[in-house]
Amino acid sequence: MKHSNEQIRVYCAGPLFNRSERQEMMSIANLLSDSGYSVYLPHRDGMEFRLVLDVLVERNWDAPMAAQFLHEAIFALDVYQLVSECEAMVWNLNGRTPDEGAVSEAAMAWMLGKPLIAYQDDVRSLIQGRVNPLLVGMIDFESIDQIEQIPNALSVAIMQHNLPSVLQVSSLPSKVQAAVKSGRILWEALCAEGAQENNEMIASVVEDLFAPNDRSTLLA
Repeated sequence: MKHSNEQIRVYCAGPLFNRSERQEMMSIANLLSDSGYSVYLPHRDGMEFRLVLDVLVERNWDAPMAAQFLHEAIFALDVYQLVSECEAMVWNLNGRTPDEGAVSEAAMAWMLGKPLIAYQDDVRSLIQGRVNPLLVGMIDFESIDQIEQIPNALSVAIMQHNLPSVLQVSSLPSKVQAAVKSGRILWEALCAEGAQENNEMIASVVEDLFAPNDRSTLLA
């Protein structure tokens, strides 16, 4: 873990499928940034799926096939962020049911031993007044119900943490190592100057890393 005087990077996970959900996630990310954290917010900092998909289709990829390996790219990028770039995670549990992707990301963060806290002020997913124990067990059966409490709760979780300073990727399962390696290459491309506006370049990196080697066999 970084020392208290160093900027800690936080992965923000939660639902992103409509405007109000994205606005809530942006509010959480902005609050963390204002509190001195560096933040990774997938829909803001990752790839624009639709635009990269359009480029791949223009390159004569079948749309369902292009979407499949583009999803592989998104998975690898998120795994890389959780394993290597982010030291902690904030999990938004709001929604009719908790977002499936965020649940997977929270499980990864928990298994990696990262500081993990959750925010929820939505009661729709409760079971007899309680959240599914397999979810809240990862956050010690406690969540926050006010956005303003997130930075302080995260600070407490980080201070209580006692992980070694560096997570050894080589100690992780081979599939995780492979995803981290590909995700790192994609992230470095996304960090290049002008990359966010250069969907042609990003599409090329995605093709190199994730597209099937022999397109002809797929079209046969």
